[in-house]
Amino acid sequence: MPAATTVSSAAPRPRRHRPPAAPLLNYDVVIVGAGSAGLSAALVLGRCLRRVLVCDGGTPRNAPSPGVQSFFTRDGIKPADLLRLGHEQLLPYSTVEVKATHVTKLEVLPIGFQLTLEKESGQASTCTARKVLLATGVEDVLPNVEGMRELWGTGVLHCPYCHGWEVRNQPLAVFGHSKSVTGLALLVSRWSNDVVVCTDGSTCLTDNALRRLRQHKVRVRSEKVSHLEGTKRGKLQHIVFENGEKLARTAVFIHPHQEQRSRLAEQVGCRFTKKGSVWVNKNSETTFPGLYAAGDATPGTQQALLAAAKGGQAAICINEQLTREECPK
Repeated sequence: MPAATTVSSAAPRPRRHRPPAAPLLNYDVVIVGAGSAGLSAALVLGRCLRRVLVCDGGTPRNAPSPGVQSFFTRDGIKPADLLRLGHEQLLPYSTVEVKATHVTKLEVLPIGFQLTLEKESGQASTCTARKVLLATGVEDVLPNVEGMRELWGTGVLHCPYCHGWEVRNQPLAVFGHSKSVTGLALLVSRWSNDVVVCTDGSTCLTDNALRRLRQHKVRVRSEKVSHLEGTKRGKLQHIVFENGEKLARTAVFIHPHQEQRSRLAEQVGCRFTKKGSVWVNKNSETTFPGLYAAGDATPGTQQALLAAAKGGQAAICINEQLTREECPK
């Protein structure tokens, strides 16, 4: 993946816009995050002739996955290849710059923002922007069960819409300690008629939940889980209980707890939802004016295609707000 996007210096540079009597900052927009949401937003803003910096913080959440599924025209593409294409398609847009850097600090200026950037070498710098888009995503906090991390993305899966077709008609499991395990198990049963819920010793299932699961022939195992056994290629073979019994399964679905990958929204006092997502309005703007968010960091269904759509939508809203500031009534 290229550390920076460059083009020929011969390409004409568009006129820089700014609101009347406003300082000329380094960028119109800084995008923090270079996954599906961030690159999609950069593409839209580049086509709007906006001066954009994309801060690529490194490995995306879906890196362990063998493929990105249900992405229109790219079904099954490897995550790294999808991002490579995203970077390549930014090359014609001379106003878009991509840097391999982490944003460690976000400060509010009288007009705009100042961001502190840090390279892997530790070298720090700052830049300013009129608007900032957070496309930083989330981190999955996996259950403390041996084998979960090793099989994550291959034998341990989070989304039946992303992976259900690949394990269809095979023996599957759903692991969880909360009430949400019921809904996930019933959803997974769409892809297989052999689904077992493993509650790992939890008594989270109500009588009604147990009834619904029985009605759809989903079995329940409440024993404590010792570990997962799998192949070196990441395929799940067995769920092993503490009593030594083994349950042969091809894959196990979980809804892991998630945390924000970045604390920048928290730094400036943004509002969060009860589930820990960054709250945004219909224009993708957070509760802090000028700071936007898109992708998995925000509420809603998580899928690469949907993250890209949210990034594009946010970019349109940002460009239109910038235009209103440049063309006051």
